[in-house]
Amino acid sequence: MKPVNFDYYAPTSVDEALDNLAELGYNGKVLAGGQSLIPTLNFRMARPAALVDLNNIPELAYIKPTSDGGLAIGTMTRDSKVEYNPEVAKRFPLLPEVMKFIAHPQIRNRGTFGGAIAHADPAGQLPAVSVAMNATMRLRRKGQERTVTADEFIIGPFMTVLEPDEMLAEVILPPNPPRTGSSYKQVSRQKGGYAQAAVISVVTLDDRNRCKDVRMVLMSVGERPILSQKAREILMGQEASNEAFRAVAEAAATQEADPATDLHATADYRRSLVRVLVVRSLTEAFDRAKRGG
Repeated sequence: MKPVNFDYYAPTSVDEALDNLAELGYNGKVLAGGQSLIPTLNFRMARPAALVDLNNIPELAYIKPTSDGGLAIGTMTRDSKVEYNPEVAKRFPLLPEVMKFIAHPQIRNRGTFGGAIAHADPAGQLPAVSVAMNATMRLRRKGQERTVTADEFIIGPFMTVLEPDEMLAEVILPPNPPRTGSSYKQVSRQKGGYAQAAVISVVTLDDRNRCKDVRMVLMSVGERPILSQKAREILMGQEASNEAFRAVAEAAATQEADPATDLHATADYRRSLVRVLVVRSLTEAFDRAKRGG
């Protein structure tokens, strides 16, 4: 199929893009990498009256260190740039680890970091990892800007707090404390395919190898990335142990995950995957934290 007719805007600056969005309101739709939007247009699942293409705005594509030791990533930064950036690998090894699971290299060469997060696919790795890393989203509209956390930004399947005249301009990753380890585990039917279930763990240990902080996110088993509260309740102040990890896994699978049954897997099967992946992810994250991240 082919998309319905739409007007096309190709701004060359952020200010011009914000002017376009302010003028269009609900009739406009931002085009970033297009790896998700273009198929939905062709299937006529999306029917915007106008597209605002950000691909001619180089000022939105960057990876910059922040003064506190974190990183700021422009919304139009290609996934492959994040995947192979040495500063990203040094400060946030979780990101290149996750990137390798996103579709295929051709997709990552066009897909954008901010675009994937703004798309808010419940089975998308970048929305989930942004929640696990406690990222901050910088949102801009004409004459205004605001910031929200990743967990506040995503409110449902393919739904965010973005207003019609707003755009996600930048993703800010706070620095990892010392002795922080992370791990991403997923199960998919094929390489590059959507995860049937996935778990992301970010763990910080104190000098006695006890859990000082933990952010564990369940992916593909709910309408949005699920930041586990059970992991914090069970693991805070505790040393690594199979018993504790299994307790988290059981609580997450039965009380936090809300998977659906579809053509690819049943809800019960996805809960079983959560039980396995939680243990594997937490075990690896704790081990990496002990070794200094």
